[in-house]
Amino acid sequence: MVYAVIAAGGIGSRMGNLEKPKQYITLKDKPIIIHTVEKFFVKSCFQKIIILCPDQWVSYTKNILAKFLPENDRVVVLKGGSTRNETIMNAIKYIEETDGLDDDTIIVTHDAVRPFVSARIIDENIEAALEYGATDTVVPATDTIVESQNGNTISSIPDRSKLYQGQTPQAFKAKLLKELYYGLTEDEKAILTDACKIFSMKGYDVHMIQGEVHNIKLTYPYDLRVAMALLEDKEIK
Repeated sequence: MVYAVIAAGGIGSRMGNLEKPKQYITLKDKPIIIHTVEKFFVKSCFQKIIILCPDQWVSYTKNILAKFLPENDRVVVLKGGSTRNETIMNAIKYIEETDGLDDDTIIVTHDAVRPFVSARIIDENIEAALEYGATDTVVPATDTIVESQNGNTISSIPDRSKLYQGQTPQAFKAKLLKELYYGLTEDEKAILTDACKIFSMKGYDVHMIQGEVHNIKLTYPYDLRVAMALLEDKEIK
């Protein structure tokens, strides 16, 4: 079975002085998170769409789902964890307790504030996760990446042709991800950036899925203006 896991734990500090987290900002008549969930909701392959948000926003999230997606019996809202990976583990725990886990249970994890993910990206993540166990959506780096060890001077300039920028979704065999995560030491958990790093740290290959430049994460006020333009573009699916 396949599950969507939508991480909605951000508070939007870089978006400015907001009364609510950025995933709940209205974008062309509905909240950003609804735009995102709809991309998964229309795909019948998902057994459930699991949204994880801060505890104090669980009721609010359920209310806006009832308003914008009234036929939402496949959508579940849960409390997230203290970190992104703990949030994913909460989703896996829910799946295990309700439907059980087997070797081919797939989770497709995605940022609530990436509302322009395409059906092609979602499909390819699912297919590759079944074959390889772990996937990451990426685009080639277009800017030169500069490394600095001290924050003041350049330490190195890596070869840009070998560098990629990570997006979401990421997809995983849920049972394997759970086993690897709970096999980490506390020191290993402390240096995690995302779930893909768990697989890399344990010697597993992570298959790359070609992302799209318009699959942006809405982080800054400027991004909202870009998002409005994308919503007007009928070719963005």
